[in-house]
Amino acid sequence: MRASSWRWLDGSVPSYDAFLLVSFGGPERREDVIPFLQNVTRGRNVPRQRLEQVAEHYYQFGGVSPINQQCRDLLAAVEKDFVSAGIELPAYWGNRNADPLLTDTVTAMAADRVRHAIAFVTSAYSSYSSCRQYLEDIEQARAQAGPGAPEIVKLRPFFNHPGFVEPLADAARAAARALPAAAGPGFDMVFTAHSIPEAMAAASGPSGSAYQQQLAEASRLVAERVSGVGSVQLAYQSRSGPPSVPWLGPGVSDCLARLADQGSPGVVLVPVGFVSDHMEVVYDLDVEAAQTARRLGLPLARAATPGTDSRFVSMITELVRERLGEVTPRALGDLGPALRTCQNGCCGMQRPAAARPTP
Repeated sequence: MRASSWRWLDGSVPSYDAFLLVSFGGPERREDVIPFLQNVTRGRNVPRQRLEQVAEHYYQFGGVSPINQQCRDLLAAVEKDFVSAGIELPAYWGNRNADPLLTDTVTAMAADRVRHAIAFVTSAYSSYSSCRQYLEDIEQARAQAGPGAPEIVKLRPFFNHPGFVEPLADAARAAARALPAAAGPGFDMVFTAHSIPEAMAAASGPSGSAYQQQLAEASRLVAERVSGVGSVQLAYQSRSGPPSVPWLGPGVSDCLARLADQGSPGVVLVPVGFVSDHMEVVYDLDVEAAQTARRLGLPLARAATPGTDSRFVSMITELVRERLGEVTPRALGDLGPALRTCQNGCCGMQRPAAARPTP
């Protein structure tokens, strides 16, 4: 369907004429793993040996990252929810690092005569790699698509939106019930997110350090909805880069070891930094963290991510309607809704090029 041919269901002409899902992307065949990792690390002089080490994570799952199928499922759910909400936006999907590549998608949008699109990025937080870099990706894709490329606006971060928090809280409660009865009240909750260089974290958001603040707030909002919690910890995973570059910590395994030393009766892991169970969740948590917990004799249960939970899907529809001025922005807690439009210079890239995260 060409974007120029449609209207709202009431017959009025919209201010935006397409929806774009933007994600990180991942390989879907074993032979695509190394090319994918080369794409992710282009320009960083990452040794082939390091790429092969990371590739083993994917090979344990047949060389297939779950993220692309999760994007397909999410896009289908959003399209269905749009219909229920009376929105007829044609939907597109583009990735940063794997097919369908964002550049190809934006070029297709231009061919379809899309002029003004709304983009939802599968990251809830503010930082260079989770926000600003996607804006750069979009602009690069538009430049390559040429003069007919559509204007594309990114929806705001949603770390404290009830459509993100409530599914995580339900998943955390379900994980707590999966712990052995002996863990009982007093189990610990460890919230996890992708580590980034400390310098990048310090430059995140309009006033700096937004990434950690937002993660802490989302963790608090989830934890306060779960009964029987002993302590609440925030840990980081998927660190990469040279040891000389400081990254956010503690790492998940270090956090689990400390809790075991303190006599923790059990731990619920909540991947608060992720919207779906992609490779960095299923490998770093379901494989590495689970192995650490078994070695420590520490009962462990991992909460699911929002994925295609109906509340998360409806949140995306609501964010679109918010952008259209049809609904008031919603947020839980004290930080309020994130800024609708990123300010110039926020979420900078104050870090050495070699320190960019790898999956």
